[in-house]
Amino acid sequence: MSELTFYTHPMSRGRVVRWMLEEIGVPYTVETMQFGPEMKIPEYLAINPMGKVPAIKHGNTVVTEVAAICAYLADQFPEKNLAPPPHSMERGPYYRWLFFMAGPFEMATSALAYGWKIDSSNVQAVGCGRVEDSVNTLEKVLGQSPYICGDHFTAADVLVSSYLWWETMQKNIPQNEVFQDYIKRTENRPAAQRANELDDALAEQMSAAMV
Repeated sequence: MSELTFYTHPMSRGRVVRWMLEEIGVPYTVETMQFGPEMKIPEYLAINPMGKVPAIKHGNTVVTEVAAICAYLADQFPEKNLAPPPHSMERGPYYRWLFFMAGPFEMATSALAYGWKIDSSNVQAVGCGRVEDSVNTLEKVLGQSPYICGDHFTAADVLVSSYLWWETMQKNIPQNEVFQDYIKRTENRPAAQRANELDDALAEQMSAAMV
């Protein structure tokens, strides 16, 4: 098995990747990065020129961006059944919702969080369109089945649930019954709970080391 290294900070989107790593259940090494200059050193910029976390290195393969990492890991470990088979009918929706979250949904919720102006003057030019359309689209699909791609939990649910949990906690989007039921169902998975425990403990260690 190729060595798997995880570059992260416990108060970052790395928490999403940590959950995915716990779902696949294979050994990995954690490289904890501090925000600021440490993420801009040449050694790490060789991993991610953006100087951001998360990132993974799997053997000689480097992957950055949360949705890409989740999709990559699901494909590398197909025995974990975290992605629909390549030629199945569910594969299209799986890709759709992975990249919907990374694109329109994250842009829409960022607009809500930071008060970006999206109106009739620019709505056709931005990827999320009207902000409420992104939120309502997600609510509609989650009201139709237990998971984002139907009856089976996939890597797409790791991304959807993580982003939904954060945005509802921040009150950027409504804490309606559909979202709350879905978050409860997914966040109660043993891998999600292990991931949170690991990252919470790491955050405490980092805080104590700075005192």
